[in-house]
Amino acid sequence: MEKKTASFTDIIILAGGIGERLWPASRPDSPKQFMSLPDGVSFIQSSLLRSLALEPEGRIIIITKRDLLEKTAESVRELSARLSAAEQEKIHTSLLILTEPFQRHTTAALVLASRMLELQDGKTHTLLVLTSDHVIAPTEAFVSDSRKAAQAALQDYFVCFAIPPSSPDTGYGYIKAGEALTPDGTVAKIASFQEKPDLATAQQYLASGRYAWNSGMFAFTSSFFLSEVKKRAPDVSAAFDGLTAPPEAAQLPGGISYIQGWQSMDAVYEKVPSIAVDKSVAERTDRAAAVKATFSWDDVGSWDAFEKYFSRNADTTVEVNARNNFVYSDIPVALCGVDDLTVVIKNGRALVMKKGSAGLMRDVVKAVKEQQKG
Repeated sequence: MEKKTASFTDIIILAGGIGERLWPASRPDSPKQFMSLPDGVSFIQSSLLRSLALEPEGRIIIITKRDLLEKTAESVRELSARLSAAEQEKIHTSLLILTEPFQRHTTAALVLASRMLELQDGKTHTLLVLTSDHVIAPTEAFVSDSRKAAQAALQDYFVCFAIPPSSPDTGYGYIKAGEALTPDGTVAKIASFQEKPDLATAQQYLASGRYAWNSGMFAFTSSFFLSEVKKRAPDVSAAFDGLTAPPEAAQLPGGISYIQGWQSMDAVYEKVPSIAVDKSVAERTDRAAAVKATFSWDDVGSWDAFEKYFSRNADTTVEVNARNNFVYSDIPVALCGVDDLTVVIKNGRALVMKKGSAGLMRDVVKAVKEQQKG
């Protein structure tokens, strides 16, 4: 690939999810991205720290639901108080919370951010898209791999991050590597995307050495991405034809900028189709590439995964003739004569689940919602 400056102008953090699989700790008004691991740093704050480590030239844009504006801003303020003066200045001058009127999945959110940036200055932007609810380490490896992603993005590729699989996991989508784009093979074209497989297929993927997990993070230039959306998902592109330049950002306490009252955005969201960017662009473009990640990655998508980051809390949990249980609770819990349970008591709700049953969580949340309606 031709050498160009490998840096990002802007970072987009997607923070509109609801984290149903971590119910009841994750709920619509305080979803997973605001939960913290034992270090006391929330998922969304960790994403912001990674964004700062990349030293983007322009904006750090957090895209979230309108009713999460205040909670998102509070997370930023809490983190900012612990940062260096230079990092605080970057947040005050460059961070923007962009609120969506409705949830329309990731394609609409990324088109919105790309169009907004181009409307503001008439230039193309090199963008890195991060999630707000993953665990990634170490930061140095993530920054190094992201520079490789920027390099590929500048060559007009839609870039993903390929996570070397550590197990035949059936909960992730997979990427099959194709032709190498760099001499060391760390950046390659994507031969195909594979849906979440059954166990036998996942075992075959792992054994072949040619498949990786798709992390859900992306890099691209705004001009290339918008042209691909127009080509691959014309109904989404057409919905944004009426988008006008955004209003001047308003300010929340702590000097946090946000955009909410954007009438043409609201009009677009009334009609734009809801589709994931994986489906609209990644799986349809002939310019998909992937960086082989050297960092560790975990989407912490279940209570089984969440447990890995915690040690047993003997101060609030009593176990009698009980083994291998995980308790995450606002109140003391005693367990007697039971094994292999996950017990979560948060926000006035309780979950008691046999370990290994995390695949049932969406059904649980659906059933709870139906019961509340009744």
